Amino acid sequence: MTITKDDELEGMKAIGRIVANTLKVMSKALEPGMTTRELDEIGREVLDCEGALSAPRSTYDFPGTTCISVNEEIAHGIPGEKVIAPGDLVNIDVSASKAGFFADAGATVRVPPVRASLDRLCKDGKRAMQIGIAQVGHDRPLAGIGQAIGQFASARGYTLIRNLASHGVGRSLHEYPEEIATWPTRGDKRRMRSGMVLTVEPFLSTGGLMATEGNDEWTLYSHPRAMTVQYEHTVVATHRAPIIVTLPG
Repeated sequence: MTITKDDELEGMKAIGRIVANTLKVMSKALEPGMTTRELDEIGREVLDCEGALSAPRSTYDFPGTTCISVNEEIAHGIPGEKVIAPGDLVNIDVSASKAGFFADAGATVRVPPVRASLDRLCKDGKRAMQIGIAQVGHDRPLAGIGQAIGQFASARGYTLIRNLASHGVGRSLHEYPEEIATWPTRGDKRRMRSGMVLTVEPFLSTGGLMATEGNDEWTLYSHPRAMTVQYEHTVVATHRAPIIVTLPG
């Protein structure tokens, strides 16, 4: 989506706040002993209260309201009877729509006590997303996002999952530009334009290179197997600093 009117920006900010607030409520409610289904139910209640629809459920018939991935699972985890335990890393990915506008956000939440190495991974994963967001702007190259994130990851001794990309969003969950690499690439000459709406969501890993599908046809794992974190915002390119619409409020 490319925003051309003020009411479109307001629509994106409205669903962005709902998505961000849902993610915040779920993150705060997460505790050892609860199941991922119970955590997902909390997210469903928040979205229902706001009159918003789960985007993965409405778009892809995903068997849950949100995607919840634990430890070796890196994306698209199905909420179920898995019990969250102390020391787990839990990725919560919330995407939803309201009034024809879609937003997408995610974060990896640490369940204390967490090993120092995983705490560092989470902090660096969030920093990688922030570095990518800083590259968003009018007439800037889309490939610059992955280039900047890749430099950071390499300097810190990490790898990046190279088949889970950022994407355009706004009037649908996934739209033009359909795939935006969050790792270094060559040959992508596309440039951002003011008003373009996209996600920035690198998957920072301690050794994983690709995402592979598990037996349930949804849940993704890193290959080689390695701890992986993801942080995500929906942002709008402008002539100045990017607008992050998935901020709680």
